[in-house]
Amino acid sequence: MPLALFDLDNTLIAGDSDYSWGEFLTTKKIVDSAYFKSKNDQFYTDYQAGKLDILAYLKFSLAPLSGLARSELDALHKEFMKKIIEPMWLHKAEALLTTHRDKEDTLMVVTSTNRFIVAPICKKLGIKHLIATELEESDNKFTGQVSGIPSFQKGKVKRLNNWLKTSNLSLEGSSFYSDSINDLPLLEVVSHPVAVDPCPKLKEEATRRGWKTISLRD
Repeated sequence: MPLALFDLDNTLIAGDSDYSWGEFLTTKKIVDSAYFKSKNDQFYTDYQAGKLDILAYLKFSLAPLSGLARSELDALHKEFMKKIIEPMWLHKAEALLTTHRDKEDTLMVVTSTNRFIVAPICKKLGIKHLIATELEESDNKFTGQVSGIPSFQKGKVKRLNNWLKTSNLSLEGSSFYSDSINDLPLLEVVSHPVAVDPCPKLKEEATRRGWKTISLRD
């Protein structure tokens, strides 16, 4: 059963869940709106340019999680799913997932966004396997710290290789779908790299390498 790997943000959904969560927190006035929005926008610009300092971003973006009880966060996420994520849904993405299921491939999302944000989205997509940035917890609360290696850039490859050691699968015949130049390390190691509505830098790279390019936007 070949692996069918998918980035999530701006690939399977029409937006960035991590960035949008930050925007959502500002609208709920859970954070200092002006400061948080300015920093969130700058980090997102850095991400799009392939220049994000992932540890600095995670220190910033995870801090609000440590100040709220898990029950409060779960209620916020439920509202976030309905108001923000559902409008990002892509019918063509669901059709692509169905195509891979019909071939009995093993589906997995590999994302740099943290598990708290993306796990409910992956559940809605019907994808069981997930590699995401893991969050440290203590007494059923997030500490604001990362647990282990962030699944970002080369970290995605490391995390996937660690997962493969515990499974009966390999990268033989595998595919990976992504929109971002940040995913170049993982795109380079799969059998079938696919650029999905790619950013300008990935579009250029995919054209140069002869990689398949598709659109999932309606």
